[in-house]
Amino acid sequence: MSSYDPAPKTSPVPESVAADPREPAPAPARVGTIVWGLVVLALAALIIISQLGIVALNGTYVLIGLMIGAGAALVIGGLLSARGRDNSSTTGKS
Repeated sequence: MSSYDPAPKTSPVPESVAADPREPAPAPARVGTIVWGLVVLALAALIIISQLGIVALNGTYVLIGLMIGAGAALVIGGLLSARGRDNSSTTGKS
């Protein structure tokens, strides 16, 4: 047995700095970013399918469908985001 007693393990950052309650939480992904990312992925998939010759696509109809879908997703996502947002005032002023 050894009489060696190692120092207690501590964090290199002081507790007062590590747990700053004033630091805001990371922001969630925006609805617009997600929707336009999905539009780009859908367009890329449709281009690949068209080039493979699996299906013959009309470009006008594809773009109209993508824009209708993206518009609907943006409106619905915005409504859901507004509904889930905390509307209480923190300062007491209107």
